[in-house]
Amino acid sequence: MKRVILVVMDSLGVGELPDAKEYGDVGSHTLDNIYKACGELKINNLENLGIGNIEGVTTIKKVENSIGAYGKAMERSKGKDTVTGHWEIGGVILDTPLNTYPDGFSENIINEFLTKTNKKGILGNCVASGTAIIEELGDEHVKTGYPIIYTSADSVFQVAAHEDVIPLEELYKMCEIAREMLVGDNVVGRVIARPFIGESGNYKRTSNRRDFALDPFSKTILEYIKEDGKEVAAVGKIEDIYNGKGVTKAVHTKNNMDGVDKTLDYMNEVKEGLIFTNLVDFDMLYGHRNDPKGYGKAIEEFDIRLNEIFKNMKNDDILILTADHGCDPTTESTDHSREYIPILVYGNNVKGGNIGIKNSFTDIGKTILDYFNIENNIVGKSFLKEILK
Repeated sequence: MKRVILVVMDSLGVGELPDAKEYGDVGSHTLDNIYKACGELKINNLENLGIGNIEGVTTIKKVENSIGAYGKAMERSKGKDTVTGHWEIGGVILDTPLNTYPDGFSENIINEFLTKTNKKGILGNCVASGTAIIEELGDEHVKTGYPIIYTSADSVFQVAAHEDVIPLEELYKMCEIAREMLVGDNVVGRVIARPFIGESGNYKRTSNRRDFALDPFSKTILEYIKEDGKEVAAVGKIEDIYNGKGVTKAVHTKNNMDGVDKTLDYMNEVKEGLIFTNLVDFDMLYGHRNDPKGYGKAIEEFDIRLNEIFKNMKNDDILILTADHGCDPTTESTDHSREYIPILVYGNNVKGGNIGIKNSFTDIGKTILDYFNIENNIVGKSFLKEILK
């Protein structure tokens, strides 16, 4: 009974891609720059897996005999957002990037949103940090009841609302309406509900975030695995990113450590198939907020929890650690960065060593399907033979 535990360390990129200049990301290297900002990182498990041996990683300790296979992958899709990265891991390559709205959303989009949600007005409609905009507009939101609309460099339409002003179910319904609107020429990758609580001067986002994504544009590894009669257990925002397509069971999480807890729970429940986890704190709490020391601490906390994951792995289990893009917290930008993603693979049947640079994130998905002996039409090249003993 084979299982793959695939963990996305959200935004933990390992160096700028060759086309980083086109995205304004020259000099970005999320992992190396975090290490430099922190002075050091106590990440023995990740070091032993070979993260410091990945080509282009210059700050992390290298090991002579890694316990894992290590390498990195390029992104073939256009873009650098969460949906694009995850979809490519799952086998979908986007030749055209999803829309972004650097000047805010058009008058037509906003008016249609107001009409369909029966709201008299909105606040914001700009590119903004989620924490900054609720501090800036939270008081006016509480006073008027108008939802706060904002976006980022990603393809997102975000709706922030105080839970006492716009109850969660109403907020989610508003986001569902926006999701139905934002397709075709106006498409966005995700509509995100961003509830918050608190009082003036002390507003705080809650863990009741919900993401409303699109169906992937072609068949993903999740669907292939499900159709083969195996489980696909989604942890964190994975269910939302793939819009539930191919997911057999799912659980949302409050933070990284809850994500590890839920992953361990599924490792005790799932007999055969894929356990697919996203650990969002790296990106949401530290990358976007330009907090390299917080990011570094979060990596250290995850590294400790790897002991539990290792301990709960069965003989035929394969663990894959990767990312979906970068989000270098040491640059001026608070947005994602166009970077390589790490590939770390571990298991009783996995040999350590360098697997080099892969031409697409899809190679990860292709390898997983190869391990399950599932025929597929996903673009990519399996590296299974490179990692198995």
